[in-house]
Amino acid sequence: MEEFARVSGISRPTVSKYFNEPESVRPSTRARIEEALARYDYRPNVYAMNQNRRLTKNVGIIVPYLADPFFAEIARNIEDACIARGYTPMLHSSHGDPAMEVEILESLRSLKPAGVLLAPIGRRSDRKAVAAFAKHVPTMLFDSNLEGIGAGFVGSDNFQSVPMIVDYLCRTGEAPCFMEMPPVNPNANKRRMAYVGAMERLGKEPQVISLPGDGWNFEEVGFREGRRILGDGGFPSSNVLCSNDRLAIGLLAAAYEAGIKVGHGAGCSMRIAGHDDHPFARYTCPSLTTVSQDYDSISQRSVDSLFALVEGGGKATSRPEILFEGRLVMRDSA
Repeated sequence: MEEFARVSGISRPTVSKYFNEPESVRPSTRARIEEALARYDYRPNVYAMNQNRRLTKNVGIIVPYLADPFFAEIARNIEDACIARGYTPMLHSSHGDPAMEVEILESLRSLKPAGVLLAPIGRRSDRKAVAAFAKHVPTMLFDSNLEGIGAGFVGSDNFQSVPMIVDYLCRTGEAPCFMEMPPVNPNANKRRMAYVGAMERLGKEPQVISLPGDGWNFEEVGFREGRRILGDGGFPSSNVLCSNDRLAIGLLAAAYEAGIKVGHGAGCSMRIAGHDDHPFARYTCPSLTTVSQDYDSISQRSVDSLFALVEGGGKATSRPEILFEGRLVMRDSA
């Protein structure tokens, strides 16, 4: 910066003031600086500048599996909200690997982020490492919760959304069985518990089908296990509720391969529903009945909560858990 100030003929304090807030210098001075920036092709080292700041403008965003369009969509919303607040988002995917999740946290800590928005892997997360990071860096959790860790949690109310779709399926057909995703994150167990509770309140016998696997390839699991179950005599109900849409997408493919017509029209012998309103759910064949998570509200509240924490000095007096209700989306599959 000293070299740039010298060759441009502008004082270093003025240049520094411009880099911190361009609108804080006079328009004529700003024009001179920007002309010099272009002429000398100068780029400030933002990371070096951040080392000297009490509060940086970087925000870390970590999701467990960015190849999942659900996480890609919610991360996009969070990025937009951070940019609108004048912060620079840094997006990372832990690829379902707890060691990589810790490595990302350690890397972010060295960059002194203003805060971090974390969707943890869940049961396989290194709770001790995540808790230690959250003690030093303002951290808000979203999508899946690690009880007692971070300054708060924002997500969906599974105990509202799952009973809602269970009630709908029972009112419009046979009581559904439940195809449970591998328990790689806390939502798996919560949705199973919500299903069981809803069925018992309706006086129905819960029928849970737990699927093997410990990764995030839910479409593959839904297709492979769906094909196996259909080949072994079928599901215990003609209505199948999958604990997420990605499982349901795999099951739809298995039903198609088996020659089973899915839906509620003439000739249909099976109904399939999911949860999340995956970005591709409306484009499956048939289109998938599901529960829509409130992407916008979850994203915005996560960002607002983090910045309230950051701008308040980084110390939380309580750990709120903010849950948003889901919305039933009725499509052709059920």
